[in-house]
Amino acid sequence: MTPSPQQLLDNTPMSRLQVIAVILCVLLNALDGFDVLAISFAAPGIADEWGISRGMLGVVLSMELIGMAVGSVVLGGVADRAGRRPTILGCLLIMSSGMLLAALARDVYMLSLIRLATGLGIGGMLAATNAMTAECSNSRWRNANVAIMATGYPLGVIAGGSIASALLASFDWRAVFLFGAAVTALMIPLVWLFLSESVSYLLQRRPAGALQRINDVLARMGHPSLSSLPEPASQAHRASWVELFTPALARTTVLLTAAYFTHIMTFYFILKWIPKIVVDMGFTASLAGGVLVWANVGGATGSILLSLLTRKFNVRALVVGALLGAAVMVSVFGQGQADLTQLALVAAAAGFFTNSAIVGMYAIFAQSFPTEVRAGGTGFVIGLGRGGAALGPIVAGLLFESGQGLSSVAFVMATGSLVAAMMLSLLFWRRKACVLSRV
Repeated sequence: MTPSPQQLLDNTPMSRLQVIAVILCVLLNALDGFDVLAISFAAPGIADEWGISRGMLGVVLSMELIGMAVGSVVLGGVADRAGRRPTILGCLLIMSSGMLLAALARDVYMLSLIRLATGLGIGGMLAATNAMTAECSNSRWRNANVAIMATGYPLGVIAGGSIASALLASFDWRAVFLFGAAVTALMIPLVWLFLSESVSYLLQRRPAGALQRINDVLARMGHPSLSSLPEPASQAHRASWVELFTPALARTTVLLTAAYFTHIMTFYFILKWIPKIVVDMGFTASLAGGVLVWANVGGATGSILLSLLTRKFNVRALVVGALLGAAVMVSVFGQGQADLTQLALVAAAAGFFTNSAIVGMYAIFAQSFPTEVRAGGTGFVIGLGRGGAALGPIVAGLLFESGQGLSSVAFVMATGSLVAAMMLSLLFWRRKACVLSRV
C-alpha cells in the first residue's frame, strides 16, 4: 500500500522548508497584529483632528474587526477549497491596499469603510495561516508551532508599535498606515517564492496535478517521490460548514465559538483602548503608544511561555488558567496606577494572560477540527468570535460615554475571560465524560 505523505511528514523531523513555512506564518501573523492595531496607535490623532466622540471612536476602532469576522468565515472556507497559499497571497493584497487607502482617507466615514474592507484580508489571513502552520508541522511540534505562530501577533505590535510611536513623534497618524502598507506589500514576494502549498490540503482536495505538486514539495523537503497517491479515506468528502454542526462537531464548534467570542471582547478592550485611556490621563500619543507596546511585550512573553509549556502540559488546562489570570489582571488595570511605569507594568501583565489564552485557543482549534474543515472550522470560530472583538471596543466606548469610570468599565469587560474559561471547562469536561463512558 502506498504510504501517506502526511504520515511521512508527521513522523519525521521537520525539514528546512517546513521551518521556513512556520517562520513565514509567524511573520504573516505579525502583520495581522500590526495591521489590526494600527488604528489604535492612530486613534488619538484621528479623534483630535476630526473631533469625534468616544462613542464614535469605539465604532471606528471596531470596523476592521467586523471585516475580520466576515473574512475569517468566508475566506477561511475559500482556503479549504482553493488552497492555503493562494488565499494568503490574496489576503496580503487586500491588507496592503487597505493600509494605503486608510492613509488617504478624508473623513471618519471613508476611513471606517476602508478599515472594514481591510479586515476581510486580516481575518482570512489568520484562518489560513493557522491551518498552514498545523499542516506543515510534524506531530511532535504541531501544538507548539501553532502557539509560536500566534506569538507573531504581539511581536508585530511590539516591533511595529515601537516604530509607530517614533513616527507619531514626528509625523501625523497617517504615517502609521503608510508604514503598514509598505511592510505588508514586502511580504507578497516572500510568500510567493518560499511558501509551498500544504501537503495535507493537496492530499485531501486532490486538485489537478496533485501528485506532481506533492512530489515537488516532498523533494524540496528531502523525501523520496511517490509513484501514486494513497487511496482517499472512505469518509473523504467536500468540505462544508454544515459539517461543523454534525453530531461529531456541533458541541465543539458552539463552545469554542462562545469561548473565543467572550474572551476576545476582553482582549480587544485592552488593545484598542489603551492609547486613548492613557492620552486622557494627560500623556502624549507617543507615550500612550509605548504603554500599548508594553502590553504586547507581556503578550509575546505569555505566548512564548505557553508554546513551550504545551510540550510538557495539557494545552487545555494552560488556556483555562490563562483566562482566569486575564480576568483578574484586566480588573486590576481598571483600578488606575500611580504613574506611567506602573500602568505599563500592569498593562504588560494583562497582555501576558490575555494573549497567551488566545495563543492556546489557536492550538485547540487546530487539533479540534479535521483536515477537510480545519481552515473553515477555524475561520468559522474566529469569524463569529470576532463579533466579540468588534463588540468589545463599542461596548467600552458606550460605557465610557454614559459616565462610567475606568474601574467599572474594566470590571465589566474582564468578565468575558471568565465566561470563556467556563465554556472551555464545560467542553473539556464533556469530552472527558464521553471518553470515560466508552471505557
